[in-house]
Amino acid sequence: MNLYFDNSATTKPLDSVIEAMAENMRNFWGNPSSLHTKGYEAEKEISKAREVILGALNIRQRNAELFFTASGTEADNLALFGTMHSKEKNKGKKLITTKSEHPAVLNCAKQLEKEGYEVVYLDAPKGVINIEQYINALDKNTVMVSIMTVNNETGACYDIKKLFSMAKAISPETVTHTDAVQAFMKIRLSPEALKADLVSVSAHKIHGPKGIGALYVSPEMIKTKRITPHILGGGQEKGYRSGTENLPAIIGFAKAAEAGILPESVSRIKEYIINNLPKEIRANIPACPAPHILNITLPDIKSETMLHFLSSKGIYVSSGSACSSNSSHSNYVLPDFGISQKEADHSIRISLSFDHTKEDADILLNALNEGLNTLVRTNHSNR
Repeated sequence: MNLYFDNSATTKPLDSVIEAMAENMRNFWGNPSSLHTKGYEAEKEISKAREVILGALNIRQRNAELFFTASGTEADNLALFGTMHSKEKNKGKKLITTKSEHPAVLNCAKQLEKEGYEVVYLDAPKGVINIEQYINALDKNTVMVSIMTVNNETGACYDIKKLFSMAKAISPETVTHTDAVQAFMKIRLSPEALKADLVSVSAHKIHGPKGIGALYVSPEMIKTKRITPHILGGGQEKGYRSGTENLPAIIGFAKAAEAGILPESVSRIKEYIINNLPKEIRANIPACPAPHILNITLPDIKSETMLHFLSSKGIYVSSGSACSSNSSHSNYVLPDFGISQKEADHSIRISLSFDHTKEDADILLNALNEGLNTLVRTNHSNR
């Protein structure tokens, strides 16, 4: 038995994605920058894929751009460094973000601090941005606001439209960026509706291939040259991301995006799990939860202990972000949510996909219950 409940870390590629990538590698292997027929054919495939993904983002603007990157992390790096470094007058000015962002954003923010920029880190208790703190931080010196759409560990959906509208009201030139890696194709998303100038997305979170992400860039950002390239080279992606395009991965990305948004059944499965958890387990539910992510806290059992117990039964969950779970650093997201560090060490993340069933949920629930009985008893006997 293999039951995969770690879809926020990565997803299994769809058969249609694998087939489309294989076909592309057989038939369109030319360099998209080459001027001959093989190059033109490859470039045409990229253009079609770009349109599919822009369509999945519900983009209606003319002249909006989507630049392909090697990952969601690179898309975040391009967004933050590309914006903050774009103008000499930005030097020393302000970036506003949250304490619970993905490391792809937080580590960029820390680097910008070292370079002399001011960074404000907002609190988000129970998955709600501290509005008073945010209002106090917004001013004419704010170059950029970067706040994720869905938190990758808690499943909290932040009110991006409200936050970005407030920033634009105070200073229309403020650049707004959202890391939508955990939101894309999970909830309905429109950069225009969200007032987002920049949006980062990734393929391997939506049953596409690893090694491909993208950054949506609004027409206004291009027109005013408020973003500059972070990787230099041959000038691919209109100069914003040099390097020969990974055409098979781009095709796989588009094919995954064609599969559509998560069905409502995912929310029902998640609700079923919450309602049937053993009474000793607490569900950490944000004020506005995403449909596919559930964080729970165990009693007296380290998350790693339960993770290995479930894994031995072919059930796969996570003890946090896959990008940081192998490090020795303490969890910073759950304490910002309002969970103590000790409780964070006893919490696991369950993340669902379109193909989960009630039967899958029952197997998980039974295994959690068995783990509680077995592991708690073991812990008590060792005291």
